[in-house]
Amino acid sequence: MSESFGNAVTHADTEVEETTMLQKRNLWFMLLGDAVLVILAYYGAYLVRFDGHVPPFYLAGFKQTILWVVFLKLLCFHFFRQYKGMWRYTSILDIFDLLKACFVSSAVMAMLLLLTVRFSGFARGVFIIDFVLTFLFVGGFRVAIRLFYSRMNGEIKVPALWTSRTDAKNILLVGAGDAGEKLLREIIATSNGDYYVVGFLDDDRQKLKRSIHGVPVLGTIDSIQKVVKKNKIDEIIISIPSAKGEQMRRIVSFCKETGKRFRTVPGIWELIEGKVSVKRVRDVTVADLLGREEVHLDEKEIRDYLQGKRILVTGAGGSIGSELVRQICRFDPEKLGLLDFSEFNLYKVAIECAQRFESVKTASCLVDIKDAEAVEKTFREFRPDVVFHAAAYKHVPMQELNPWQAVSNNVRGTRNLVEASARHGVTRFVLVSTDKAVRPSNVMGATKRVAEMLTECMNGRTGSTFMAVRFGNVLGSSGSVIPLFQDQILRGSPVTVTHEEVTRYFMSIPEAAQLILQAGAMGRGSEIFILDMGKPVRIIDMARDLIRLSGFEPETDIPIQITGLRPGEKLYEELITEGEGIVNTNHKKILVLQGNTCDRETLESHIDELLAVARGYDAGEIKKKLKEIVPEYTPQL
Repeated sequence: MSESFGNAVTHADTEVEETTMLQKRNLWFMLLGDAVLVILAYYGAYLVRFDGHVPPFYLAGFKQTILWVVFLKLLCFHFFRQYKGMWRYTSILDIFDLLKACFVSSAVMAMLLLLTVRFSGFARGVFIIDFVLTFLFVGGFRVAIRLFYSRMNGEIKVPALWTSRTDAKNILLVGAGDAGEKLLREIIATSNGDYYVVGFLDDDRQKLKRSIHGVPVLGTIDSIQKVVKKNKIDEIIISIPSAKGEQMRRIVSFCKETGKRFRTVPGIWELIEGKVSVKRVRDVTVADLLGREEVHLDEKEIRDYLQGKRILVTGAGGSIGSELVRQICRFDPEKLGLLDFSEFNLYKVAIECAQRFESVKTASCLVDIKDAEAVEKTFREFRPDVVFHAAAYKHVPMQELNPWQAVSNNVRGTRNLVEASARHGVTRFVLVSTDKAVRPSNVMGATKRVAEMLTECMNGRTGSTFMAVRFGNVLGSSGSVIPLFQDQILRGSPVTVTHEEVTRYFMSIPEAAQLILQAGAMGRGSEIFILDMGKPVRIIDMARDLIRLSGFEPETDIPIQITGLRPGEKLYEELITEGEGIVNTNHKKILVLQGNTCDRETLESHIDELLAVARGYDAGEIKKKLKEIVPEYTPQL
């Protein structure tokens, strides 16, 4: 061992010894403090019971039992973990454990006296009073320590002192619920006088004229203009992460009328792994106005098929794939395979995993799924247990102009993956599909329907379970209309909408990823799971909302231009074809339809012919062949 290394070890050992001694000293202090408080509580119970004058007869009983009472209560405190935590961080859970310890110790002491001396020489009321006083004295001592350290660390400040800085920004919080209370606490603890919370607004009239941590609830949300003007508000923060679409639209409209900047705490999806935080407050987005309900997952069911398993995600650098990666990391996989054709996207998701999920082992696979040999090599070396196939070409007009690429990627790529999954004994294969596969009117939808059929047909050949999950548009995904609108607004050019009546289903990326994982747990083979997308949204209404959120007025500041439907585009999308036998599942946001019986040999023959036609680069012939495979496809020839 080198001298420097030996010195480092000696220094580390010294630090460990010092830490151990400090812990022991703190433990003795805690025990001594509790012992003194237990004695005071026990004697105080006698004083209260006998109005300050304890008869000698009963005083003798006190002296006979005091040591036993102290020993028994300290033993119960130890049993209920009172000496495991640090009192400077005393929580409601710690106080509840203390309450149980006090009750058990008083009950045991009373039971022992009943069984031994039938309470002869002891007043029964003393033990009830002792229980109350012990809880108040010991609990009060812990809370006092917590308050002392909180004050020392700056976590507790006097609200009146916030106004000492003339440049402090006056803040109004909309929503006096749990999120508002947590946000207020963090502002108090961390703002250093930069922010002063003037008050809350809330539509719950029972909260009016009340206060949270000294900050009053000033009125209902519709009184925001008057409150802002009277209190010289500089900024509004909407602290209602669970707000539904209509509720958020109403709040946003009131906020805009004030002319002040307004922001919001993250929505339910963004709070899954985090917490309400000043640093995470952001501008209101279109996703907030949609107001999708929170997804409740059966995490045990998901964990059962992901924990300790080797998971491969194709298209891992894309919008859906990368969110699947984030969600899967929560369930402790043995190893996570990140497969993508884009070097940059793969690099980004790999770096994010390394920084956010250090405990999760990952493998980066720069692979084109159209390359069967590369796919085979990946499966042979990575040996996945579960595969989520999210890699696909999905931009409708682009695929309409280049149908041979859609066929090659969406059909050949999927076939390479399902066949490799069957050969290598993958337990579950989940295809991420689209609502455009229902009665498709474009090449993208038709190729995804062929991919669904391929997935259905793989069941029964091996022990692997193959299924598909079908849903509509996701906000913020690559190719989404939202980034296009935002860019047009930023440049001041007209916002282009293809048709006044065009509607689409929308959900957030995290919601889609979570429901894909849940559906993957439900699958028994050949199912197509359909995610409940709620009500379709008119694209022109979304464009107007986005213009307003950007601080402009539709048609007045930013015009909306109707451009006409693009190649392969429909006025509205569907999630099921009429006549499909769709049924509910035990999850209210997931429906299922059982796949049709499949003639695998015929399908394989058709796909071989389709791939051969695609190599000829004849768009018309490709569409005709797709029509043969998918009869409900209505191509634009």
